[in-house]
Amino acid sequence: MLPGQVTIKDIARELNISPSTVSRALKDHPDISPKTKKAVVALAKELNYQPNTIASALRSSKTNTIGVMIPQIVHHFFSSTISGIEDAAREQGYNILICQSNEKYDREVANAGILYSSRVDGFLISISSETNDYSHFESLYERGVPMVFFDRVCPSLPTGKVVVDDFEGAKNATKHLIDQKFTKILHVSGPEKLSISKNREDGYADAMKDGGLENEIRIIRSELSVEGGMKIADEILKLPHLPEAIFAVTDPVALGIHKRFSERGVKIPSQVALIGFSNEPVTQLVSPSISTVEQPGYEMGKKAAEMLIEQLKSKDKENFKVMEYTLPTNLIIRDSSIKTV
Repeated sequence: MLPGQVTIKDIARELNISPSTVSRALKDHPDISPKTKKAVVALAKELNYQPNTIASALRSSKTNTIGVMIPQIVHHFFSSTISGIEDAAREQGYNILICQSNEKYDREVANAGILYSSRVDGFLISISSETNDYSHFESLYERGVPMVFFDRVCPSLPTGKVVVDDFEGAKNATKHLIDQKFTKILHVSGPEKLSISKNREDGYADAMKDGGLENEIRIIRSELSVEGGMKIADEILKLPHLPEAIFAVTDPVALGIHKRFSERGVKIPSQVALIGFSNEPVTQLVSPSISTVEQPGYEMGKKAAEMLIEQLKSKDKENFKVMEYTLPTNLIIRDSSIKTV
């Protein structure tokens, strides 16, 4: 018999006792004699009995499982958040189920349904770049499903949220470029409805205004991918005049711009300086290395999981006070944003 196929009924049949006696013996019930307990435990170990966690979950309406929804696992930032989530979850006796939307709204909606049908106890969510309609999350919220958003959040729901200070991080990145005496600074933003896009745009614009460059504010939009960065670089190369510097909304976008400029002979930073956001490891490996704003992904994932588990373990879930938590960023200056002339 394969591991996991042994049931309480099998043990009961071998010992010629009732299944309920076996169940109580395995739970160390005081009504069961030490002799019977010892026999049950020994046979269970010999047969490699494993409790049916699904059946237990159906009885208790609790699975000790958290559903995690992210845009893409491939990015170091999101893989780091998963590490933080898993560590925090395991410490508290929870497992995780991970779904990725691949930045697609339809897939995100489907994933929400799959995880809900899997009876997860709660959700940790970072929304896709295509998401403008939040009704699938609103439906979960109305059903009383606990959820915490991280990095990319749903603004319409009063849930737990864990983010970085996107505004301040973007402002510091732009200020760094201004301090290098760049004045023609272009911001390549992301999808308009996305929370990180708006907050980073606002930080960029605020720094430009503080630097007396409000008339130089220029914003264009890109998909949040290397391919999106390459496409937007093609558009930038068609402009009558190249910007002096570019602040990209994410590192993948910055990497796409970096790649296309290198292919077209545009020198970074002597012709166009460049800075991204996230601190993907590859940004320090390309030449020239790319300046960026570091996001503490592991800490974000860990904090989001801790917030959700605190809610799941609360005895008064209806009156549980959800929190919004903001982590600081760190500006990392490398070769791509240092003025050479």
